[in-house]
Amino acid sequence: MAANLQTKVVLVGVGGPTCSGKTTLAKHLKNILPNVSVIIHQDDFAPPQELIPIHPVYNVQDWDDPEGAVDWPRLTNFLKSVKQNGPSDHPSHDYLNEQKNIPIDETTSQELKAQFEKLAAEQEKKGLQVKWGLVDGFLLYWDKGIIDELDIRLFLRLPHDVLKQRRHERHGYHTAVQSDPEGALWRDPPNYWEQIVYPAYVKAHRDMFEDGDVENGKPTDDQVPGVVIMEPLKNGEEMTMDDMVRRSCKVLADFMHKL
Repeated sequence: MAANLQTKVVLVGVGGPTCSGKTTLAKHLKNILPNVSVIIHQDDFAPPQELIPIHPVYNVQDWDDPEGAVDWPRLTNFLKSVKQNGPSDHPSHDYLNEQKNIPIDETTSQELKAQFEKLAAEQEKKGLQVKWGLVDGFLLYWDKGIIDELDIRLFLRLPHDVLKQRRHERHGYHTAVQSDPEGALWRDPPNYWEQIVYPAYVKAHRDMFEDGDVENGKPTDDQVPGVVIMEPLKNGEEMTMDDMVRRSCKVLADFMHKL
């Protein structure tokens, strides 16, 4: 029966500002989902380091401006290839970056694995096999070509002060792997968050929200149709990683039921 299965590749966007927990969430989902899920890191599609634009005011390389920080045609073409040919690993420098372990409850993980294995088995009886691609990036919803390739669109939203503190606690990022296979280590110059990172985040996402309010505005739905926002709870508490994984898995399971 396996030879007669129709394969459908589902691309899941996991977007949000730097230090919001995107990559951690994507890795938990990869461990839960069956059938060769893969993480595609937007950061690996940065232009060569020498082509990163210089900020016109602060005269430093601007790795955050949406117009120049990603080679959008190359990423779009890669996603199209994944859709046509199935998920495949791509050269990534993510393993070089500081990895903060944010575990989820083992019972939660095993419960969700079993749920998706059951869903996969049910769909295979119908002749369909779903394979997953998880697309992780802080600028995913800037480029319409990328948005159009994503079947499910998740967005993590956190307050300015939380993001700032997390960014300042990081030691740096490895960048531009295609021109430097070992990944050059980027460290923020003084005031880089205040002057460049957060303004670029607002620029890239203001059209997603009413009145351009990236912290509190409701999603407009025309910029990123069907986007699912994960943000602090109504009482001001942050969603735990368990919360985010469970909610994401519900979105993915609902999508599978509609196939």
